Amino acid sequence: MELSLVDPNSPRSAQVETMRDACAANGFFRVPLSSIPADIAAEAWGLAKAFFSLPTAHKEAVGFPEPGYPYGYSEYGLEALARSLGDHDAVGDMKESFSVGPDCGVHASTVPATGASAWIRSVSLWPTQIPELRDAWERYYQALAVVAAELMSVMAEALELPTDYFEPFIDRPITSMRALHYPAVPNQAPSALRAGAHTDYGTLTILRTDEVAGLQIHTRDGWWDVPPDPDTFVVNLGDTIAQWTNDRWRSTLHRVVPGAEPRQSMAFFHMANWDATIECLPTCRADGEAPRHQPVQAGPWLMQKFQSTVDSGDR
Repeated sequence: MELSLVDPNSPRSAQVETMRDACAANGFFRVPLSSIPADIAAEAWGLAKAFFSLPTAHKEAVGFPEPGYPYGYSEYGLEALARSLGDHDAVGDMKESFSVGPDCGVHASTVPATGASAWIRSVSLWPTQIPELRDAWERYYQALAVVAAELMSVMAEALELPTDYFEPFIDRPITSMRALHYPAVPNQAPSALRAGAHTDYGTLTILRTDEVAGLQIHTRDGWWDVPPDPDTFVVNLGDTIAQWTNDRWRSTLHRVVPGAEPRQSMAFFHMANWDATIECLPTCRADGEAPRHQPVQAGPWLMQKFQSTVDSGDR
């Protein structure tokens, strides 16, 4: 399946039209990799690869210090994304990952750190063997934060809202970022998955992949392959947008299927503010139409979804 390209160099009206069509169709589109500086993209990607090449003991040194901790190294098979949709018997995904949180961003110090919201302020863990990784990833995180904010402004216009409509909801975002390594699986079982079928939880995800295929999205006609393109980011809508738009724009089910070649990706999970109330937008409901979803507070909702995917050791 070919995805539409939302090109920041095209006229604004064209961006809005492409965004509206893509989000109404399947919630997936592309933006150019050149949306951020090439050196920032290359360094963050290369150091992610270096991290996954470390000995297991060094990676485990920055593993989750306790079950449900949001950032750090997640070993092969620990997470099962299909559990977030209620499949509590789902086996662990065939991947390892390394995640960091909003302390990478320029708004980190303004996120409340009391009560339940302290969870999102958990400290990101950094490998001492690659000291330059932190600075490189923080620059990458902050570059993509700019891209995400701009995409949200295009979305606002596509929804017939003021350009800056979403700004009060995303000015203290609880965004996280993750690199993923999928080892080669040459003789996998038919039911095995590198990442189980799931939707993303936030506003939008900005994904960089290598040239290895594997990402699939679910449409009314079944599962479709998304061709890899290392020169673009794949962007998809999350559950927060579905809530906001009364399901006029959906958060589409997707997965990663196994293959004989190793695969790497980096995902930037843009989120709303912890305390943002997500409820049906004024332009997404006809007169007399009831909202399909009850209002939710973004942070606690995200926390519940994330913690449902991690094996606590009690299973």
